[in-house]
Amino acid sequence: MAVDPSKLSMAFDPSKLQTQIDIKPPPPPFFTESAAETLQEPTKLSFFASRYRRPRRHRADTWLISLFVILHIVAFMATMVVNDCWSKSHGDCVLKAFGRLSFQPLSENPLLGPSASTLDEMGALRRTVLTENHQTWRLFTFPCLHAGAIHLVINLSCVIFVGIHLEQEFGPIMAGLIYILSAFVGTLVAALFVEKRPSVGSSGALFGLLGATLSALIQNWEMYTNKFTALASVIFVSIGNFLLGLLPYVDNFSSIGGFISGFLLGSVFLSSPKVKEVAQDKGGLMDYDLKSYIKSRLRQKLDRPVYRSVSILLFGLMLAGCLVGVLQGINMNQYCGWCRYADCVPSKSWSCRDMENSYHGEQ
Repeated sequence: MAVDPSKLSMAFDPSKLQTQIDIKPPPPPFFTESAAETLQEPTKLSFFASRYRRPRRHRADTWLISLFVILHIVAFMATMVVNDCWSKSHGDCVLKAFGRLSFQPLSENPLLGPSASTLDEMGALRRTVLTENHQTWRLFTFPCLHAGAIHLVINLSCVIFVGIHLEQEFGPIMAGLIYILSAFVGTLVAALFVEKRPSVGSSGALFGLLGATLSALIQNWEMYTNKFTALASVIFVSIGNFLLGLLPYVDNFSSIGGFISGFLLGSVFLSSPKVKEVAQDKGGLMDYDLKSYIKSRLRQKLDRPVYRSVSILLFGLMLAGCLVGVLQGINMNQYCGWCRYADCVPSKSWSCRDMENSYHGEQ
């Protein structure tokens, strides 16, 4: 069968062929998918509720704070067993139905707790045993003790409220380091101001968590929607527990030292660099501002390390200075006559100086 050459040439005419080529607009300079992820700012969250946005595996990371709480409860129960108010005070106790676990009279311990001699036996701080007998092991038992049931309930409730949030947000390692180091530095500060009456300092660790929370809130201020509510909560808890420290046996100087050290440690461990969100234009492409990006990266690489370095330097100086002062037996009360009233305020119901005298009488 013959084929018409003219028809064949028309069928393969190059001018009749059309090639469709999809031309995509070039990406912005230096722009990658990872850069886009870096430039996107996390969604603003509620400060104490932001943990619920995290993966499920982080929600269970509360074992360390829970362990500290359990250990404190065990230590307080052991203290009350050793106290044995029913036998040693001949039944002159509060809540006599508790028997061996009943509390000393309110005039002796308004916090529903043991006697001064029991606290001393369990490892409370007192200037004479620290400077004359050199019982430095009390520096490690001091932050584990509570002055009474009221002190225990309030302190541990606040530890749970603040500590679990920090542990879920930043992990158990960071929360644990802040808890332990703040408690130890708070103990050293308390040892510089401690008097002849026994005192306990479990609040130092709590104030360390509060200081770290305040530091994290300030550093990530723009991330949270309820920042003023969170700030008010931190201030309220801090003031409430400081006022509790004005009662007998609770050492407020450990709280002050713990708060300062917690804030400095939070500035080191809980720093979270922020990057700004880049808006989308009408075409759906991200408006990549190279100049702003470079400035943001420079701030992260220069400003934040300087801030961290200064914080860790101040913490190191505070730790070393307090440690040297304690080993040298320095008594800061000799240079600050009114400081004792920041630790125990006398009242008609109790007298801080009378507690000291009654304690010596028991010895």
